[in-house]
Amino acid sequence: MKHFTNIIASAAVLAASALTAQANEFRLGLITPPPHIWTKAAEAFGAELAEASGGAHSVSVFPARQLGNEAEMLQQLQTGALDMAFMTVAEVSNRAPELGAFYAPYLADDIGHAGRILRSDTAKTLLEPLAGEVGVVGVGYGMAGLRQIVARGDVNSAEDLAGLKLRITPFTPILDFYNAIGAAPTPMPLPSVYDALANGQVDAIDMDAELIWVLKYYEHADTVVQSDHMMFPMVGLVSARVWAGLSEEDRALVGDLMAKYVDSTIDSYVEKEAGWLEQIAGTGKTYTKVDASFFGGAIEEWNTIWSEKTSSLDALRATAAETQ
Repeated sequence: MKHFTNIIASAAVLAASALTAQANEFRLGLITPPPHIWTKAAEAFGAELAEASGGAHSVSVFPARQLGNEAEMLQQLQTGALDMAFMTVAEVSNRAPELGAFYAPYLADDIGHAGRILRSDTAKTLLEPLAGEVGVVGVGYGMAGLRQIVARGDVNSAEDLAGLKLRITPFTPILDFYNAIGAAPTPMPLPSVYDALANGQVDAIDMDAELIWVLKYYEHADTVVQSDHMMFPMVGLVSARVWAGLSEEDRALVGDLMAKYVDSTIDSYVEKEAGWLEQIAGTGKTYTKVDASFFGGAIEEWNTIWSEKTSSLDALRATAAETQ
């Protein structure tokens, strides 16, 4: 409850401009497709909220970028045009650089360790300034799997990635990482990735195991590198304008239930990621498992850049050490 008390205090500054009528039909946006774990969690959140509120509140879920890309949805959250979103921490970090520390290469040893970091008090504290700084209330974290690399052609070392057009999620921490490697990071939305890899518009992609397997990105690749080099957090967001217009009771209900379902995605990935990787390894593609040494000096270069951009990196590293 301390987390939500701090959020309420931060959001209170926006109360004067909030809608006076209490919202009861919420719209929730995501970029993920309908079968994705995040989308299913959003739908389950909406169903339980409707039941718990006796039908007073409902949630319409809009997956697959129906309401725009994440930058556009974040703007809608800021104005109150959109009520809620399950959004990559990557996008939010473009407005709140402290969150970029989550993308420190090899901050997490494995998928379970990533989950423990995201459930820590240190991680929760990083959500508290969002209402005042970004205009959104962060209720809790979820995640996708750890990041892997899928490439056309052979990749035997990080040097083989140099100069390759490599699809990334458009945010600064991962851009800095692949620039350090010498690749040509290429931002691209999910719906374009399959065809781009098929037709050679990109040479490689940075992706999690779920989408590599479920969306069959491996089909147009020769090499899969299981690098596990970064975690990929998600955050449940409510427009601070909408939040400020809710009663204290409804804030607790919405916040607790959304936090429950974004957190549930952590358990889903911990349970399923090994199976997806095993299936990908069985496709007949060249499959290589590597560790931090694969990336050479790129990791230290990233650490140098981001130690100057964020004050939260040391705190997250300490938490990572405590939760191993």
